[in-house]
Amino acid sequence: MSEIGCYGRRVRCPACTHDDTRVIDSRATDDGAAIRRRRECANCRYRFTTYERIDEVPLVVAKRSGDREPFVRAKVVAGLQAAAKGRPVTVEQLEALAVEVEDELRLKGSEVASAQVGLAVLERLRRLDEVAYLRFASVYKNFDAAADFQRELALLGKDSAPKAGKAEART
Repeated sequence: MSEIGCYGRRVRCPACTHDDTRVIDSRATDDGAAIRRRRECANCRYRFTTYERIDEVPLVVAKRSGDREPFVRAKVVAGLQAAAKGRPVTVEQLEALAVEVEDELRLKGSEVASAQVGLAVLERLRRLDEVAYLRFASVYKNFDAAADFQRELALLGKDSAPKAGKAEART
């Protein structure tokens, strides 16, 4: 019996176009991004190779202006690099952060709001480096006064302040 290929169609032999082929061998490619299958035609015995790859749906970002554009991880990394300039943060850490953000957003669907992108970045950047977080937040949240920085610092302090123990609470 012929194996069904992608799009619900049978895999046809490229030599005789017969649609009864069988898989002889399957293995992952070296990079793991595809599965390589050796096939043989039941009619003419011609052997050929097919590759099965994941076809990812593009992730689209809906901007505040109403425009829609594809998600570009390199843009996230560039913004992170600007925020982390001079900080003890490696490019690898920033790239890993951008991958985490993209993975999280893909779970939410094929289209996400730009605000979701910014919040996902801020959430992770806060744990990575607080100074880079403040720099990124100042651009993302459009700070225009020192009070904006003070408010954000107060929020940072609340989230990272140690909780008072029972002994301290009694004194």
